[in-house]
Amino acid sequence: MAYPMYEVDWSVLPPEQNRRFNPAFNIATIKQVVNEAIERVAPVSVRMPTPTRLRDLIRQIRAARTAAEERSVVNKECAYIRSTFREEDSVWRCRNIAKLLYIHMLGYPAHFGQLECLKLIASPRFTDKRVGYLGAMLLLDERQDVHLLITNCLKNDLNSNTQFVVGLALCTLGAIASPEMARDLASEVERLIKSPNAYIKKKAALCAFRIIRRVPDLMEMFLPATRSLLTEKNHGVLITGVTLITEMCENSPDTLNHFKKIVPNLVRILKNLILAGYSPEHDVSGVSDPFLQVKILRLLRILGKNDAEASEAMNDILAQVATNTETSKNVGNTILYETVLSIMDIKSESSLRVLAVNILGRFLLNNDKNIRYVALNTLLRTVHVDTSAVQRHRTTILECLKDPDISIRRRAMELSFALVNGQNIRGMMKELLAFLERSDAEFKAHCSSAVVLAAERYAPSDKWHLDTLFKVLLKAGNYLRDDTVSSTIQIISSAATERQAYGAMRLWTSLEQSAVSGLATEKQPLIQVAAWTIGEYGDLLVSEASSAISMVDEDGVDDFVRPTEEYVIDIYQKLLWSTQLSISTKEFLLLSLAKLSTRFTTQASQEKIRVIIDTFGSHIHIELQQRGVELSQLFRQYGHLRPALLERMPAMEPVAAPHRDEQELDLSDTSPDHTKPDQDALLDLINGSDSLTNGDVEHQPEQIATTNNNTSSNDILDLLSGLDLTPSVPAAAPAVLLANNNVEPSAAPAALLLDGLFAPPATPQPPHPADGAEWERAVLERGGVRVCVSARRAAGAAATLTARATSQLHTLTDFLFQAAVPKKIQLDMMSPSGTTLSPQGEITQVLKVTNPTKTPLRLRIRVSYNIDGTPVLEQTEINNFPADLFN
Repeated sequence: MAYPMYEVDWSVLPPEQNRRFNPAFNIATIKQVVNEAIERVAPVSVRMPTPTRLRDLIRQIRAARTAAEERSVVNKECAYIRSTFREEDSVWRCRNIAKLLYIHMLGYPAHFGQLECLKLIASPRFTDKRVGYLGAMLLLDERQDVHLLITNCLKNDLNSNTQFVVGLALCTLGAIASPEMARDLASEVERLIKSPNAYIKKKAALCAFRIIRRVPDLMEMFLPATRSLLTEKNHGVLITGVTLITEMCENSPDTLNHFKKIVPNLVRILKNLILAGYSPEHDVSGVSDPFLQVKILRLLRILGKNDAEASEAMNDILAQVATNTETSKNVGNTILYETVLSIMDIKSESSLRVLAVNILGRFLLNNDKNIRYVALNTLLRTVHVDTSAVQRHRTTILECLKDPDISIRRRAMELSFALVNGQNIRGMMKELLAFLERSDAEFKAHCSSAVVLAAERYAPSDKWHLDTLFKVLLKAGNYLRDDTVSSTIQIISSAATERQAYGAMRLWTSLEQSAVSGLATEKQPLIQVAAWTIGEYGDLLVSEASSAISMVDEDGVDDFVRPTEEYVIDIYQKLLWSTQLSISTKEFLLLSLAKLSTRFTTQASQEKIRVIIDTFGSHIHIELQQRGVELSQLFRQYGHLRPALLERMPAMEPVAAPHRDEQELDLSDTSPDHTKPDQDALLDLINGSDSLTNGDVEHQPEQIATTNNNTSSNDILDLLSGLDLTPSVPAAAPAVLLANNNVEPSAAPAALLLDGLFAPPATPQPPHPADGAEWERAVLERGGVRVCVSARRAAGAAATLTARATSQLHTLTDFLFQAAVPKKIQLDMMSPSGTTLSPQGEITQVLKVTNPTKTPLRLRIRVSYNIDGTPVLEQTEINNFPADLFN
């Protein structure tokens, strides 16, 4: 008798406490079961076949052996699904849509199921809505008008009493919302953020995140509700709230300032996570909710950037996270990585930055290569913040150059060059040269150029500088860039006589070894530099005075043997006879051999040189044949001119920035392989020369168009654009004279003519200065860099301009000043006071202007420099000089 009583009591229990309650057993389920039974007993003529289940369809598709067989299965199933869609009340619509979505995921067209998805969404059954909303997210987007029909269904479901239906609607709205749909339903989402239900609140916050990305104008609507999310205890709501605030702060500076007041709240939440005990609900490998910790650290980084007060509030908690987080598991390393990024981005204390760099140093010792790569990448981004702290881990970074992973080696190489300074240059160069020798081909060009640049900047002595350059030539081989060849030649040219002799002797040893061993083909840049040097200073090589020069290298080895004149010529002959050397290298050798005829003293040597040069008079290559014929004439008809024509070249003038990236201006091109026509000289100055090849491939002659004269004129007006060029009489068309602090004014070609006249300035002129008075204006002021130009009247129709550049924040390197005036005005630029501008320092550039016609002066200037390796280019125009500056 007790059993029925208990049974009656159970029937009134809530469903979640009633063990006999089956949520699937409802009226809709009963209806489906009855329909299936009816179809089984109905006559075949009125019965549709039972559709294939999703798992059976997947099994059939996977069993297909060919693509054609798979298409056959898919097409057959799609045809059946279309036929069932024609029925108004199909009990299999949910199953068919599920199969259609799988077919869509395989890449087959499934657009014909879009309206059926809307029917499922309108169904009162949760199982139908779930599949319908999934189909809407996969098959619909804002480019199709069908998605507008779903707006009313979404609005109805957002007001549903079932939290899971509301969650489905919020997920779908975040996935497919168009700007119009977002504006229509944003108020509903904002209302749901305030819901007491944590599940709905979490979904609504994520939906608001997607809406703000689509329509940033709706951000203000969610501000009041968003701040209240940080007071929730539910971690899911906290994560979504922090994510939403992060998105707002990244998109709006005003919102960022608004949320800086929540820094104490974020610090308190993070502190509770660190000090909280074990919580099985949120514990991941012994760390309490690492996902929430990472989100909070990322938001703190955004709020504390460039804000000393906010940074001060979070310094202590960042130190606690850095010291209390477990590092044995990857979860702890993730939190430490975010902590390091936050410390480096905010205005943190120096001790905290040292702690962050030490954490990255521990990462470098981790066995996981992904963690090592992350550490190197982060150190490379933050090395400029605290270089001394990173220097402590220099040994570990250099060890990463030997890592088998190519990505780690690349990052270690870049970081190693960032750590080079005047104190560690010798040790760092030794390691980097060893890396250059064993590195892959893709590293050699970049590594060799960086070594040359570092050696030029921090060389402790001229001898060490030359030795380093020669080692780069020897180890980099044909992967060396041609600008390195030209810069090395310039350094040797401007060195002292003793260093020139030392360079000739050292390069002769390398040249001889390469020729004898048959490796000259793989080291053609070395052959080119050696040929030029020996051709210029061959007399110092074979003279007895060379015995007094010490050739002992760093290892204490002296492998130099003074050669005879005949032996030098034999080595040259062997190289010239080689069929694998490039034409460019042979041109170096042939001209060098001709110069040796004036350096060597014996008649036998000169006769042997003449015979070798004569053989090139019939060479198959036209360039070498021309050189051979012309040089042969210097031994016959014009023999009296040979000593004067082949005398030693004067020292080459150094340039301010010989090693620039390909994206920057390249104003120095001394390679003999690239002879630009005069009419392109201005274009080279403005846009940079073409990148040079490494000399191991025969160069194709450039084709210069001669039918369109306006194209070149328009291209070279890059620097001069905006100077109000107007058409004028062709006979009186002036040219433009362009000068800079790297090129001598006399080197400007005479053929730089522009088809147009400079229009007179229309701006009012400033007050006229008295005789000897100085006019001064600030013409450029950006990013802490200020350029002022002053003008002082000189004797006659001349004036002296002085440009002064100062920097308030950063150290500027490779500082380059350029100026352009109409050609009727003569411009002479003196050497600048320097190329490196430190904070509170100054670089001056003096310009002497001669204006015979006394026309108003118009000056366009361009300033380029590097800030922490980042190139910056600025230009402006000055057209308000005093009208009587030249009177």
